[in-house]
Amino acid sequence: MSETTHDGGVAVSARPSPDEGLSSADLADKYGLAVSGARPGLAEYVRQLWGRRHFILAFSQAKLTAQYSQAKLGQLWQVATPLLNAAVYYFIFGFILKASRGMAHDVYIPFLVTGVFVFTFTQSSIMAGVRAISGNLGLVRALHFPRASLPISFALQQLQQLLFSMIVLFAVAVAFGSYPGLSWLLIFPVLVLQFLFNTGLALIVARAGAKTPDLAQLMPFLLRTWMYASGVMFSIAHMLEGRPEWIARALQVNPAAVYMDLMRFALIDGYGSGNLPPHVWLIALFWAVAISVGGFVYFWKAEERYGRG
Repeated sequence: MSETTHDGGVAVSARPSPDEGLSSADLADKYGLAVSGARPGLAEYVRQLWGRRHFILAFSQAKLTAQYSQAKLGQLWQVATPLLNAAVYYFIFGFILKASRGMAHDVYIPFLVTGVFVFTFTQSSIMAGVRAISGNLGLVRALHFPRASLPISFALQQLQQLLFSMIVLFAVAVAFGSYPGLSWLLIFPVLVLQFLFNTGLALIVARAGAKTPDLAQLMPFLLRTWMYASGVMFSIAHMLEGRPEWIARALQVNPAAVYMDLMRFALIDGYGSGNLPPHVWLIALFWAVAISVGGFVYFWKAEERYGRG
């Protein structure tokens, strides 16, 4: 574009830019640009997570191997820790406080050990999840990957640890007269449902812990309260006998109690269906689906904020 000046010369003006007047969003769309670290859609996020499945498994196995690498007994502490806890609880609650009321001795011991092992699975998944982002900021800031990989891998690590510990749990059950039968097949759906529930909780506390690191200091107190309210060391129905029935029912349908009781029902011959709340499998399924799906969506919504200070 040109025009003639007063002295007869020709001045050439700059051609207007084809991008003139376009907003930043319009320019990004025109040239195919995207915000770095932007949250993908939910379906795309799931696809990316599935693509990292080998990383999730390898990361969980590496964490499990390194967990007791400095201890002389190594991986034996995976079994020894909950077993020692069970021994302490038996001495305090079973021997001194007589919390075994309503149960024979050969039922109470596997009842207690099962409760400790199963609750430890949930407790450890939550404690690992709450530090999943805040404790791995170097990895989060250095690499681009779906951040949900971290809390999921930590929950998977705790599942692997429980499976290793189940050998001792089976031995305790057999030692006190509960031999393998068809009911032991129920262990598999119970573990699947509890793993889904634990993973959802790990995702929830991972997002909360990423924003508030002090939550890791508060969590042990919350988990201890939950443990005492879930019937780990005693039968809720027998302990609250004579109290309003709704109190016992409310405690029995809390997810920790549900998964413990289902595992006890599967393993222990003397722990019959009368100890379970009505519709217990539906309750277990509800907790697993609601918390896993809700926790996943809740975590995904903050995907672009993890590791950004």
